[in-house]
Amino acid sequence: MARGKQRLKVSVQRAGDWPGLPRKSQVRTWARAAAHAASGGQITVRFVDDAEGRRLNRDYRARDYATNVLSFPYQQQPLLSGDLVLCAPVVAREATAQGQSLEAHYAHLIVHGMLHLQGHDHEVGGQEAREMEDHERRVLAALGYPDPYRDDE
Repeated sequence: MARGKQRLKVSVQRAGDWPGLPRKSQVRTWARAAAHAASGGQITVRFVDDAEGRRLNRDYRARDYATNVLSFPYQQQPLLSGDLVLCAPVVAREATAQGQSLEAHYAHLIVHGMLHLQGHDHEVGGQEAREMEDHERRVLAALGYPDPYRDDE
């Protein structure tokens, strides 16, 4: 680690015990790999059930369903601060439906959420969406995971 550079602290919370949840060390590795713009900070990654995921999505995004990952950025500079919330049952259903490993899907969603915490936004579309997806691909490839946007059909 470079002198003067702080390490990103990553806390992991589990609101339940679902099969296939990643180990804390995996979560930390994935989050830190995606923290390209961060010079330290504090992130909390929380795994929740459908009910909590739905409530958070409804209350903070006005969308009344459980989604795979929610990002709550608090600060980007000088230190990164925010929360990621992953709905474990949704992630598991998506991984199965998409024919990918649960581990690879969790890695992708944590990288994706971390980029949101750093100000990336694919929902605006166009060039910014392509840049965010390209960044996700690079981080995931460096971690040894396949391209989550590949079209195998």
